[in-house]
Formats: sequence, structure tokens, C-alpha cells
Amino acid sequence: MCGIAGMMFFEDREPTEANLRQMTDVIVHRGPNDEGFWTENRIGLGFRRLSIIDIQEGHQPLTNEDESVWIIFNGEIYNYKTLRTMLQERGHVFRTHSDTEVIVHLYEEYGEACVQHLRGMFGFVIWDRKKKQLFGARDHFGIKPFYYHVNDRQFLFGSEIKSLLAADGMNRLIQTDSLLNYLTFQYVPEPNTMFHGIHKLPPAHYVKVAFDGHMSIHKYWDPMFEPVDKPFDYYVEEIREKLKDSVKHHLVSDVERGCFLSSGIDSTAIATHMRNIEPIRTFSVGFEGPNNETIIAAQTAATLGTEHYDKIITQNDFFNTLPKAIWHQDEPVADPSAIALYHVAQLAREHVTVVLSGEGADELFGGYRIYREPQSLRAIEGLPPALKRMLNRFARMLPSGVKGRNYALRGTTPLEERFLGNAKIFTEDMKAEVLRLDSEMLRAYKNPVQIAGDYYSRTKHLDPVSRMQYIDMNLWMPGDILMKADKMTMAHSLELRVPFLDKELFEVARRIPAKYRIANGTTKYIFRKAMEGIIPDPILNRPKLGFPVPLRDWMKGAMGDMVMEQIKSSGIEDYIDTAAVERMLHKHRSGQGDYARRLWTIYIFALWHKTFMEELPKKVLTAY
Repeated sequence: MCGIAGMMFFEDREPTEANLRQMTDVIVHRGPNDEGFWTENRIGLGFRRLSIIDIQEGHQPLTNEDESVWIIFNGEIYNYKTLRTMLQERGHVFRTHSDTEVIVHLYEEYGEACVQHLRGMFGFVIWDRKKKQLFGARDHFGIKPFYYHVNDRQFLFGSEIKSLLAADGMNRLIQTDSLLNYLTFQYVPEPNTMFHGIHKLPPAHYVKVAFDGHMSIHKYWDPMFEPVDKPFDYYVEEIREKLKDSVKHHLVSDVERGCFLSSGIDSTAIATHMRNIEPIRTFSVGFEGPNNETIIAAQTAATLGTEHYDKIITQNDFFNTLPKAIWHQDEPVADPSAIALYHVAQLAREHVTVVLSGEGADELFGGYRIYREPQSLRAIEGLPPALKRMLNRFARMLPSGVKGRNYALRGTTPLEERFLGNAKIFTEDMKAEVLRLDSEMLRAYKNPVQIAGDYYSRTKHLDPVSRMQYIDMNLWMPGDILMKADKMTMAHSLELRVPFLDKELFEVARRIPAKYRIANGTTKYIFRKAMEGIIPDPILNRPKLGFPVPLRDWMKGAMGDMVMEQIKSSGIEDYIDTAAVERMLHKHRSGQGDYARRLWTIYIFALWHKTFMEELPKKVLTAY
């Protein structure tokens, strides 16, 4: 895994190596093994390398034979050997054995359509000297990041926002709309970031920037579900075959490999397939208490016969690493499990350079409990519209906490309004209570329902479960799951690979009927059946835990006071009413409700603000 950064000027001016070094020095954690720079009039490419494949010859920036095409590439292409053979048969001559050079020749052969042939994770930029055009692309699912800033003078890009902030003349300003949406989603939905003027290239998109500064962005793939009613056993066999093949492809590397292992079926499935191919090391972390995942993970590891390592994260461990994690994330991501991921990545890096993990299985096969909601609400949703409106009005008049109130509200609220993805922290009414922003802004911005609506509009032909999965594929997964996966592992120069997010496996998953995904009172039903006889029986039907961080209890103790003090001293008073936050903490402690996630969401924004908006730029960009 690597880090890319660079710039394109829209006037006759050549970037200097010093310019590029500013941008790459701040992402040395993404590539501690090597660096490279290349410039000519208007274009500069910078690179940091973590050596994984073709360790001796994979230096970047890399070019073709006549130096008309230059590339910097972050990621791994798992079908590169097949592509290499095909391209050699078409007359292309290779000088290295790297997957990077395959992309160069693939671009020569197919131009922008080269992305259609790639199986893997990537964020890359190609400079085409003949066309005088920059071409950048991001992988199908958004596993690898790609950030950019464009104005009338230049186009800046990088694997991390820190690289763009390190460029000359970049301002650090908050995008207010992003803050408003962050409070609901617990991350900033793409293509925006929390920084004004800095954007994410969405998954499955490419960007073209011409010599005169004209920029265009194009979508090349869509993770759409299209169920096909074939026999249950047909899909069981397809899942088995494609997952086995995906894991095999994801093991291609010239360095030591391992696997994250939790208490659940997803990581266990990956570890089992890996162990059937080669001896492996597995890694897990947990918290003290009844939901300590390391106990179950250790039992699973013993059954599989892996070399296992684990760690208990104490409350002090958790909070002491927050500043580093916030710095590496670039943006606030208020998912507490990100900090647990930071620790398990740190543990794994002591032993391996590459890890495989189970991200993506829930989105592909219907693994979140919320996906069962359409079944549970079926009776109430079938009521006449007038009766549903009346029931909704009546439910709203009931005090919060009355049994049946929430069920009635959700059942009488359209799917497009009640499900915005796996996190919904603040409602619009709640935001109005804690924000100091103009009330007109709250009414006028593109809100979470409208953002989700862009995706719902494409899925009117689908069943509710498939529609919910499509929302998560486009919002939750790139914004939260893959964002934290990339940043928390790369913080330790560790490459994370996710075999479930393979386009060949997705071709199977997208066609599975919802009745096979959500069945028999469980989630991921067909995937569990596909793993029968492959993974240990006790894991097959174990409820999903994730990383059960004990935030609720922590906020009631001394850590709650520390959190409040840091919120007050973070400089966010122009945006957040800290007195309202303090009242929220009091209600949480007095048992008037569970406010832990809302407090945490504001706390993470406060720490981010202090790091990126209050501290001196040099301190921020060289802190960790």
C-alpha cells in the first residue's frame, strides 16, 4: 500500500520537488519504504511506497517505454498477472513485475475504460503527455481514498487530506453543510469533506483534467442489486466458489500476511479460507466485560490452528490514542470502533505487513439487524394511507419511551425517510437544540433525507431490503466502514485487504433474492448456510457484535467530565452550544436517556476541530 500526492497547474509553471515533498512527507506512514517524484511543465507527481509486490522493481512514479504515460498508484490489482499476460500477447513490453505497470499498459490499450478491467482496490493518477491530460480513478467500492481540490489555478490531489493542506496557499475552512450532515451520519457523505473546497472522488468514478483546467467526473460502475429468482442451493455454491477464489487472489503479495479475527462469521470465514491455503497469524482486540471478543476469537483461532495474538484495550488506552487516530482520519468519523481498529492494526503490524478482514459482508449479504425491519413492519405498512397518517400523529403525541411508540412511528414513516444508513445520530430537531448556526441554514441545506433520496430514486424497482443495502453500499460503507479501515491501518503502515469487496463476488451477491438474505429470523441467512461445514459451527449463528465499545458507562464516570472539558476548550463554540451539550451529559448521567453516541459525535468533532483548525499548521502536519 502506498500514498500518492501531486498537482497540476493551469499555467506554464513547473512544480518543484520541494512542493511535492511537502505533500508526501505528511503521509510517510502510508509508505515508509521508498519515495519518488517526477515533474515537468504544469504537472508534479509524488509518491510514498509500502513495498508489497515486486519489492525490488516497483519504484514510482512509473512510466511506459516512450515516457508518454506516467502513473502513481495506491492499491493492489489482484488480477494483474492475467492482465499482464493478455497485454504481452497484444505486444506490450514490461520492464517490471509490478501491478502498477499493468495499469500503464492497460491505459495505453483501453484508455479510460482501463478501470473496467481492474479487480482490486485503487486510487491512481495517470499523466498522459500526448493528450496533456490528467486521468485519476478510484476503485469500485471506495476501498482506497482519493481527495482533490480544484480552483482556477490548479488541481491538487492526494491519498489523504493532509497532503492537500500541506500544499502552498491552502486554506483550512469548515464546510458548514458537511457539519450538519456529519451530525446525522457520524461521517461526512461523499463527495464532500469537512473542509471547504476539498472533495472526495466517489467510488467507481474517474476524473479527467485538461491542460486548460477543464475538469469532468464520470461514473464507470454501480453497485446495484438486481435479484434473480434461482434455487437457493445455486447461490450457496456460487458464494462458496467465489469467496474461496477471492481470498486466494487477495493473498498475492511478497510479504507476510495475516487476518483480523473477531467473534463473528465474516472474519472467521476469511481466516478459515486463508488457513486452508497457508499457515496464518490472526489478531483480535476487545474490552473488559461480558462482550470481550478476544475470548471467542481465541477459541476460534485454536480451532483453526492459527498463530493468534490479542490485546485488551483499557479505558486509558482508548482515550490516549484518540489524538493520533483523529489526526490520521483527516475528517471526524464518530464511529467508536475506529479506535479499536487502530489498536488491532497496531498489534498486527508488529508481525505482518498485510492483513485480510471481513468488511463488506454485511452490505453484500444483508447482515445488519436493521435489514429485518421491513419484515417486522409489514403489518402496519399494509394499513390504508389515511389510517397510517392518523396513527403517526397519535404516536407523535405519546411521551418518549412509551411502549409501541417507536414501532408505530417507524411503521408509518416511508422507508426513504426512516432509513438513512446504519447510523442516525441527530435528527433535525436535535440539531436545532445544539447548533449555533442560522436556522435558515438548517432549512436550506441538502439534508440527509435528500442525500439518501438521490440513491433511493434509483431503486424504486427493488424490494425494501435491497434498497436499504444499496443505501449502505453508497453511503455507510465508503463513508464509515472503509474510511476508518484505510486510515486506521495505514496509520501503522499496514495494508488492509477486504476479500468480500471483490467485484466477482459482488456479481453473485447482487442477484441473491432478499428472501434468501433475510430469513428464519436471522440476517445473512444464505451466507451462513454457504459457510456450513467450512467454519466452526458455534460461529455460524452467533449474533453480530462488532467492537462493543462501552461508551455508555464511560460517559457516566470521570471520563464524561474529561470529555466535556475538552469539548469546551476545542474552539467549537461558533458552531456548537456547549451548554446544550452539558445538559445532554446531565440527562445521560441521570438516566433520562442514552445520549452516549450524540455526546461522542460532538466530542470527535471537537477533537478534530482542535487538531485541524486551532493548532498551528506545522504542528498539525508533523504531529504523528
